[in-house]
Amino acid sequence: MPKSPNQAMALNALGDPTRRAIFEKLEKGPMSVVHIAEGLAVSRPAVSQHLKVLREAKLIRMQQQGTRSIYSIDGQGLMAIRSYLDRFWDTALQNLKVLAEQTEKQQKR
Repeated sequence: MPKSPNQAMALNALGDPTRRAIFEKLEKGPMSVVHIAEGLAVSRPAVSQHLKVLREAKLIRMQQQGTRSIYSIDGQGLMAIRSYLDRFWDTALQNLKVLAEQTEKQQKR
């Protein structure tokens, strides 16, 4: 089954190490650009560009609080990635079941 556009966008967005670092920072909770940029080896304008890509992939959302933009993780993009990965998990579990059944049959002989 091919990836949906949302899944592809989310996976591509997280393919960049800086975007992954930003996304992982937001795991701690909502943050402003200033706080997100702290400790990153890129400029604040570059952080803003990465945030834009993450927003377009629906991995994060932005909420205005006065003059500040506050970013947080968006469950929509996260669910797209999870549904993509669940396919592999389901296949792995099915393969494990088949292997267990084959082993059981061999042991009964």
